[in-house]
Amino acid sequence: MIALGLNHGTAPLELRERFAFASEQVPPALRTLRDRLAAATPEAALLSTCNRTELYVAAPQADLHALVHPTADWLAAKGGVGRDQLMVHAYVREHREAARHAFRVASGLDSMVLGEPQILGQMKQAVREADAAGTLGTTLHQLFQRSFSVAKEVRTATEIGVHSISMAAASVRLASQLFEDLREVNVLFVGAGEMIELVATHFAARQPRAMALANRTLERGEKLAGRFGATALRLADLPSRLHEFDVVVSCTTSTLPLIGLGAVERALKTRRHRPMFMIDLAVPRDIEPEVARLRDVYLYTVDDLSGMVRSAGEKRQAAVEQAEAIIDAGVQSFGRWLEQRASVPLIQALNRQADDWRSAEIARAQRLLAKGADIDSVLDALSRGLTQKLLHGTLAELHATDGEQRARLAQTVSRLFLRSSVRGPGDDSQA
Repeated sequence: MIALGLNHGTAPLELRERFAFASEQVPPALRTLRDRLAAATPEAALLSTCNRTELYVAAPQADLHALVHPTADWLAAKGGVGRDQLMVHAYVREHREAARHAFRVASGLDSMVLGEPQILGQMKQAVREADAAGTLGTTLHQLFQRSFSVAKEVRTATEIGVHSISMAAASVRLASQLFEDLREVNVLFVGAGEMIELVATHFAARQPRAMALANRTLERGEKLAGRFGATALRLADLPSRLHEFDVVVSCTTSTLPLIGLGAVERALKTRRHRPMFMIDLAVPRDIEPEVARLRDVYLYTVDDLSGMVRSAGEKRQAAVEQAEAIIDAGVQSFGRWLEQRASVPLIQALNRQADDWRSAEIARAQRLLAKGADIDSVLDALSRGLTQKLLHGTLAELHATDGEQRARLAQTVSRLFLRSSVRGPGDDSQA
């Protein structure tokens, strides 16, 4: 099992946005990856957020090279870069360390905002998408279910989420530094997803003068806007109405910028160069990066907010050690499960062999009974036949080995066959 990805700590925004996947793109992308790794019969899941793109891949019959190199090549091609360029910014976690990484991500320990809760919902969405693609197998299902369980324990047993400052809260704090009174500003939200809902909730608490929400699907935009007493706009109306807003917060899944340099220049001219505060929380970006060069625009991206959220995160570092201990226990438990899974083929083979022996001895007993043999002698023959078949291979190995190897084998045989005597009714002897 491997985890391969890049995140806010390893790759700049301009590279991360090359590897962003919209929700509807994930299932077909996973199917193409599975086809690429067909020889390994893999399981695969893809987690894509504004701060990270990660692939989790498991294949019981494959070695690491059969997973890492083709997976890296596939992801690099998706981003339009070479594998070497990708791997400069990517990380690979293997086996138990892949599980540890997943548990830390789910618990919010690997987030830009330490302890932020949104990642858990995003991971659950990734599981649903992998399931829809038909690439979620037993190993990854266990991995993610245990990730959710560990994350729940971390949030319940530690203070990792106390005093959490999210991207939404950071956005409002930045805006309040630019404008003396947020009750005097007009705010525009672009998009209608979870992040916009969070940001709108924080801004609504400051009671701005007016709020509006623009979304590609007007019906969905109207529904969310209604919750906050905001006006719903069409995306097509954005260029002509941009000048009305002092604050613009955008977070959509568009693959191309929605707010261009020319539209912002025209808005500033109409506003007579009154400042605009803009936050682009999307990956890929919704606002053309060149907008940041305009004198009267204060444009922030998700990476620009990292300083604020990290300073708040330092207040919760005391809880990290406790959270890591919970994660360690989860990794050990998952590792034991993986080891047990590795024994499944052997267990299945043993069961098949035992069934074959049992069927052969029953058939032999039925033949003896049909010939009129005494039932006690038939049962005696049945039990002896099964016992001989069970012990034959073990006794043959003991006879075939010698020295230190035989001593080790004898210890193993003793543990398997001579653990304890079965006490019958009326046996009062003590162990």
